[in-house]
Amino acid sequence: MKDEKRLAWQWIIHPSSFIPHPSLKWVVILNCIVPGMLLAWDAVQGDLGANPVNFAIRTTGILSLIFLVLSLTITPLTRLFGWSSLGQFRRVFGLYAFFHALIHFGLFFILDRSGNVADTLAEIGMRRYLIVGAVGLLIMLPLAITSTNGMVQRLGPRRWKMLHRSAYIAAAAGALHYYMLVKADTTLPLLFAAILSVLFGYRLIAHYFQLRSDSYKYRTAASMPARDVRKPGQWTGSLRVAKIFQETPEVRTFRLVMPSGSRLPFDYLPGQYLILKSEIDGRKVGRSYTIASSPTRNGYCELTIKREERGLVSRYMHDILREGAVLNISAPAGRFTFTGAEAERIVMIAAGVGITPLMAKIRYLTDLAWPGTIQLIFSVKTEQDIIFREELENLQKRFANFKVTVTLTRDMSPTWRGERGRITPALLTRVVADLPRSRVHLCGPTDMTDPVITMLRDLGVPAEQIKVESFASPSRGKTSGISSTSDQRNGVVDAAVDQTAATLRFARSEKLVTDLGSKTILEIAEEHGISLPYDCRSGICGQCKTKLVEGTVTMDADDALDPVDRANSLILTCQARCRDDVVIDA
Repeated sequence: MKDEKRLAWQWIIHPSSFIPHPSLKWVVILNCIVPGMLLAWDAVQGDLGANPVNFAIRTTGILSLIFLVLSLTITPLTRLFGWSSLGQFRRVFGLYAFFHALIHFGLFFILDRSGNVADTLAEIGMRRYLIVGAVGLLIMLPLAITSTNGMVQRLGPRRWKMLHRSAYIAAAAGALHYYMLVKADTTLPLLFAAILSVLFGYRLIAHYFQLRSDSYKYRTAASMPARDVRKPGQWTGSLRVAKIFQETPEVRTFRLVMPSGSRLPFDYLPGQYLILKSEIDGRKVGRSYTIASSPTRNGYCELTIKREERGLVSRYMHDILREGAVLNISAPAGRFTFTGAEAERIVMIAAGVGITPLMAKIRYLTDLAWPGTIQLIFSVKTEQDIIFREELENLQKRFANFKVTVTLTRDMSPTWRGERGRITPALLTRVVADLPRSRVHLCGPTDMTDPVITMLRDLGVPAEQIKVESFASPSRGKTSGISSTSDQRNGVVDAAVDQTAATLRFARSEKLVTDLGSKTILEIAEEHGISLPYDCRSGICGQCKTKLVEGTVTMDADDALDPVDRANSLILTCQARCRDDVVIDA
């Protein structure tokens, strides 16, 4: 018993062998073999005492408990002290715990019960401590089976975590089994029980405070005054066009870098966009374009833009802009994002150039080898319109969890072996498994996104699981008073508004303006000597929020407005243009 205690105390009180550093993983793996090897050596040398079978059974059981406790200790240590590299040892310790428990049972079955199944089951049925121990071992079995990365991917991160939380039950069963086994000195099993109580208590307390923190953030965000809302990470400056790639006959990708050659000075999420400011033919214009590259590649960002015949900026980018040119931008902005933390599976549906925000997410998730399911359904007119075709094919070969379905709406070529026609409910149900449980991101022209949203709802996808960015097709001409001379941000229309029949009244300044032209409310205010707050002039910072008293406006970008702002009729004067007679509180 003294030898058992000495072994346990040595491993519990002196965990210095497990200094957190990724390069030590194999050292730790090999180090964990040492106790078992020492036990085997003592058995060969006949140094296991008067009752060697009993000593071997108890020692392997204690080692299993030690490794199980070490595995459960990893999460608190990483959260309390930031030792993130410890995470690589969690499954290592868990597997060693299972192997020692298996050896513990095997020695009992083979040496103590002579390998007799009926006798072993009868013995377990008669003794409560054996029943408790058997329950603990059975709980550990599925944990060991699902310990691989492949099983994490198959189960999904959420279900995998839920399953592996049962390790606390297995550890509690092991400690109780040990306590019921010993006859006199219960110090060691009670020590195990105390450690497990602390670990479980920590998880409960941490979960409670996390819920409190989330609740507080939600309540304070809902009641926060508009002027206190800020978006971190905003940057305005110049980027150089380092390279231009021809993706399809009508689509080009522009790679932007810092003129100094350093990394990008801003961070962004996959799916966000930047605002490009240019002066074309003496006219200052701003357009919003999705960043199609992944945030993991911080040396550059890429804009993939389709040339629109009526698009002022897109024609400039395709026809005039050359490599080496410098562009003024503001970044980042946008809420159409996905990082993998929001769901275990994502279905992305795109039409044409609407693939750009989805491509940023695909590149980001595959760069990180995200284990969840990624599925892309891509609708294009003809085979030559498949943007990023080669890259999508290569990613599909490299990542088993990434599937691509391309459907052609106009190409009648007999050589095409893929899907044909528009996106239909039959296509969705055929190529997507368990669609109602998937997060769906949808991007394309409104005449595609609107019917697809209806299809998804009819197929049982909850509204909160559907995230959409849609844009008006410039080729459709004018609709609802919005000029067709627009460029698309692949999700937000950046359009000029006909303000010839509109007026603008500044309520507090008591000024009425009738000749609005195509200017924003901020630009009109500046022309008439009315001071309005502003900073980025890109709809990102929110400094120009002003209350709309009467009328309606349209905005090129409104990401600085949250639901509370919209409920309070706040607008961004740097983005807003009047659609009819407007009164603002300024």
